[in-house]
Amino acid sequence: MKKVRGVIVLVMLLFLWYSEDSWLRLFARFLLNFLGFIFWGTAAALAFGGVWWILMCKDYGYLFQEFFLSLPGYLAVAAAIILLPTGVLAISVSAKSSRYKQGTLMYLLLVLLCLEISLAVLAQIYSIWMASELKSSMGYLVYHYNGTHAQAPDNSTMDVVQRKLQCCGAQNYTDWLKETAASWHLPAEKAYVPESCCKEEYSHCRGHLGHLEQFFQEGCLKKLKDQLRFVMLYMFWCCIVVSVLELLAGVSNGILMRHQPFHNLRFLESSNFL
Repeated sequence: MKKVRGVIVLVMLLFLWYSEDSWLRLFARFLLNFLGFIFWGTAAALAFGGVWWILMCKDYGYLFQEFFLSLPGYLAVAAAIILLPTGVLAISVSAKSSRYKQGTLMYLLLVLLCLEISLAVLAQIYSIWMASELKSSMGYLVYHYNGTHAQAPDNSTMDVVQRKLQCCGAQNYTDWLKETAASWHLPAEKAYVPESCCKEEYSHCRGHLGHLEQFFQEGCLKKLKDQLRFVMLYMFWCCIVVSVLELLAGVSNGILMRHQPFHNLRFLESSNFL
């Protein structure tokens, strides 16, 4: 009688284990299918961030000396391109398991994970580095602005930045009050700001300090830093979210692979490498 009870208990335990295992595989398939579609959406979001950063580097690249400034943008675009076939493979594996597709999916997830970790680290490094680089670049442009020669190279750069960002000076318009008297060889009481500080609706504005309402009040440094930091944070959090999703996809794929091992890959045997 005890033996019969033991057999019944064992059968029940095996049944429960099989049922749980079946539910686990079903959940893994559902999650992998869902993540496949999500990967397409995250690819679009990541590509958007990458292209946005590349365009910003083209617009403001003259403020930096380094040629690799746009590297995070190209890494984001590369990751977005790889995410597309990864999503297709995830959906395909969830519909019909294939050990070769499962292996390819796992390799792609690993490559993506490396790319996104690199991109997240670069985004943090660039956020810190650009803050100090921008401060020195803006200070240089303000100090070397030539009020007596409107066509000077540094003038056009600073004028473009001020008009594009609708700002005035590095911190604010008072930066020009400190510099113009000395570098433009003007008496302190006659100091004024460049015409690029003037708001568009005041076409008669010539930079005289008697009409402060005609100038942009905010400094260019803060505006530009905020823009660049926002794009970096956007790409950073995109990478974090996508990395978590990829880990979930890797776990789901691993659960399915456990029930379909790579028995026939004999080329991996150590004897073939001797």
